[in-house]
Amino acid sequence: MSVTVVEIWLVSMILMTGVVILIVTLQLHVALKKLVDQASPEPEVKQSWWDGFTGLKPLEKEKDLLMEHKYDDIAELDNPTPPWFMYLFYLTILFAVVYGLYYHVYQDGNIQETEYKTEVTIAEKAREEYMKKFANSVNEDNVTVVKEAKDLTEGSQLYSTNCVACHGDKGQGGVGPNLTDKFWIHGGDVKDLFKTITHGIPEKGMIAWNKTLNPLQIQKVASYILTLQGSNPPGAKEPQGTETKTP
Repeated sequence: MSVTVVEIWLVSMILMTGVVILIVTLQLHVALKKLVDQASPEPEVKQSWWDGFTGLKPLEKEKDLLMEHKYDDIAELDNPTPPWFMYLFYLTILFAVVYGLYYHVYQDGNIQETEYKTEVTIAEKAREEYMKKFANSVNEDNVTVVKEAKDLTEGSQLYSTNCVACHGDKGQGGVGPNLTDKFWIHGGDVKDLFKTITHGIPEKGMIAWNKTLNPLQIQKVASYILTLQGSNPPGAKEPQGTETKTP
């Protein structure tokens, strides 16, 4: 993976900023400690590591924290930010630098967008596998007309891709028969259409589409063909076959 000059500059700036903040904080800590030591000439009471970590002051040193103002004999203590909080703050800076380098500069980790795309890809593959199993459950005996708009739209797209050459873009007929009138050669209900499309009519040049389309797709294109009934497109081919009442 190549790293651009801008990325190197940004990383350098982040690191330099972190170092400067750390140095300034340490300098302020040393300066404040000196001021406190100068203001309290008394020998310092030894603190436990826990008191040092939490920033707790012994009660005997509380008077050193008193601020000058007082209201109704209520005094305020000048408590500095506890060391544990400052350590946590430094850790967040370090975490931000490591996070930025790992996920956004070197891009070794999966950010949310990458995780989303990965999950979508897995879900799409699972959906395709499910649809293949579901599609095979449709056959000539149980096929029904689908009426959902999205299914008919897919049926229309399948028709435009595979059927237009023989039956015309509006079903008006061409090499193949007219699909918009009431006359059918091999039956005009959805089961007849499903069977005709699935197995084809080899003796008349129509191929079997079950090697190209799955049963669910054949159901959708058959349902779409039925929607063309009575559309009376211009240039429609003369009727062929037997008049059949379609649902």
